[in-house]
Amino acid sequence: MSGAVPLAREVAQLRLQVCTWRAAGESLALVPTMGALHRGHLELVRLAKARCRRAVVSIFVNPTQFAPHEDFERYPRDEAGDLAKLAEVGCDLVWAPDRLEMYPDGFATRIVPGGSAEGLEGEFRPHFFAGVATICCKLFTQVAPDIAVFGEKDYQQLCVVRQMVRDLNLPLDIVELATVREPDGLALSSRNAYLSAEERRTAPLLHRVIADVARGVTQGRGAVVAEGKAALEAAGFKVDYLEVRDAETLLPAVAGSGRRLRVLAAAWLGKTRLIDNVPA
Repeated sequence: MSGAVPLAREVAQLRLQVCTWRAAGESLALVPTMGALHRGHLELVRLAKARCRRAVVSIFVNPTQFAPHEDFERYPRDEAGDLAKLAEVGCDLVWAPDRLEMYPDGFATRIVPGGSAEGLEGEFRPHFFAGVATICCKLFTQVAPDIAVFGEKDYQQLCVVRQMVRDLNLPLDIVELATVREPDGLALSSRNAYLSAEERRTAPLLHRVIADVARGVTQGRGAVVAEGKAALEAAGFKVDYLEVRDAETLLPAVAGSGRRLRVLAAAWLGKTRLIDNVPA
């Protein structure tokens, strides 16, 4: 078992360590998280370590990406457990600021992305991507990594972050990791902890349905999206969206365009909102 992972709570501490690594000529990766780490997060760290000499994992439950009616207060938190898991995968530093360190009194600047942030999650959670873009930009300038590693499970978020990095000429590369799943296909998510035992048995249907939609799209079958929505609703899901989009721009898919496509879905199962996506 590895030793304890160093922990930074203040920007000055973080930058001192980063400067030490840079002076030694070492490369640096960032894995942004909100904690409550699961196997998917640990795979992100392993990828970060494979690409760079040093890996920093941020743990910060970002209040600006939660609306007042959402689950900020009950979002799962387990810093001690997170630190133990990160020690096992060779994390070099945990960046875990408090709210005032990240958003001090008088904080008044935010990034409001368009383009790939519009529609899908942007329609149902209009506050969300401004919060994500702002916190990611802050993390990128605080840590100054060579790369930042994100999972494909939050596919629209991945596209928005890539767009921001490109548009603002930020000096890092965004590296993605394929969605990590349970054996039954359910995408790993910290919010899966909210599912009841019965809901957990039903939840993998979301992945099966979108995979079937993707196969239908590649085979040219009609009405596969409507059939997919109906199957989810019949199983007790409340569907926010199930759509086929351009995999790069997230604009609605155009038949015969020859471009890569993505099937994206968000649906409620009881009080838990699940999202997932697959290539088509």
